[in-house]
Amino acid sequence: MGWLNLLKQDRGGQLFLALLALGTLLVPLLNLLLPDGHPLHLSTYTVTLLGKYLAFALLAIAVDLAWGYLGILSLGHGAFFALGGYAMGMYLMRQIGERGVYGDPILPDFMVFLNWDALPWFWYGFDMFWFAALMVLLVPGLLAFLFGWLAFRSRVTGVYLSIMTQALTYALMLAFFRNEMGFGGNNGLTDFKELLGFDLQADTTRIGLFVISALMLALGYIVCRAIVQSRLGRVAVAVRDAEDRTRFIGYRVEHIKLAIFTFSAVLAGIAGALYVPQVGIINPGEFSPLNSIEIVIWVAVGGRGTLYGAAAGALMVNYGKTYLTGALPEVWLFALGALFVLVTILLPKGVIGLMNRKEAAS
Repeated sequence: MGWLNLLKQDRGGQLFLALLALGTLLVPLLNLLLPDGHPLHLSTYTVTLLGKYLAFALLAIAVDLAWGYLGILSLGHGAFFALGGYAMGMYLMRQIGERGVYGDPILPDFMVFLNWDALPWFWYGFDMFWFAALMVLLVPGLLAFLFGWLAFRSRVTGVYLSIMTQALTYALMLAFFRNEMGFGGNNGLTDFKELLGFDLQADTTRIGLFVISALMLALGYIVCRAIVQSRLGRVAVAVRDAEDRTRFIGYRVEHIKLAIFTFSAVLAGIAGALYVPQVGIINPGEFSPLNSIEIVIWVAVGGRGTLYGAAAGALMVNYGKTYLTGALPEVWLFALGALFVLVTILLPKGVIGLMNRKEAAS
């Protein structure tokens, strides 16, 4: 099979997918088959936490595709992630119907509270899952396409492009905080009830979301691996290493950047859509520039330009975040900053680079 050929020379990817498959099988079994008092039992809370980590891992792969293989340090992928999350959140809000606090069959509770008379036009269609799923892909993809078309044709590169992507996500955060935008303002969208008729609070639904997240992570990895091994991927690496020379050879550098950047944004939107039903909320805080910087740290810690390293970095850093925010909440941001500085100085190729170096030395 074609996808097996993609992984023949990718030992790290093989190990990553094997561990992912093992986890996808074990986690539901440990949750559903073992009683609560068993030492190996996984609580539903833990399953939900792991599912959230998998969504973050998919987001990290999206960032690594643009940064590790194309050389675009995006500080705005948190915006694409949040837009995909809002598209899913709007669908989930439309499913509440009369079960909301105010019992309105059409308007979400926050609109009733703010005295909205009718559903805004941009909420139409979100009562249908297929439409919401389409918007999860189209909204981040279209924004990335328009932004990239303007930036790349103007030949904006390096730190200037990074600042522009950060400004984009900051502008969106400020806009979504406004109640007039029709997205719940500061509180965002929450109090979700069901997804495709399944109760979101049920243990089996949580297991289903975890499994879907794992499958989408595996699929996302394989598709990104196919891209980087294709001619497009090889030219993207050439653009990263010698953009002017690649342009002089005759390649349309702007088109290559635009294609990969747009696909990376779509992948981030899918990650956001997987994240929202598992955490139960989406608000403007997800647009925060700090979130986008944190994503870059995941990729740097794991190993830029490896894909599986980026996913591993997301899992490691978020596990550390969960532990430290519970045990030492005032230390977490300092630990994150120190981690990024230490990795930049001591491990420029991340944890995966260190492991590869030790393997080569032995």
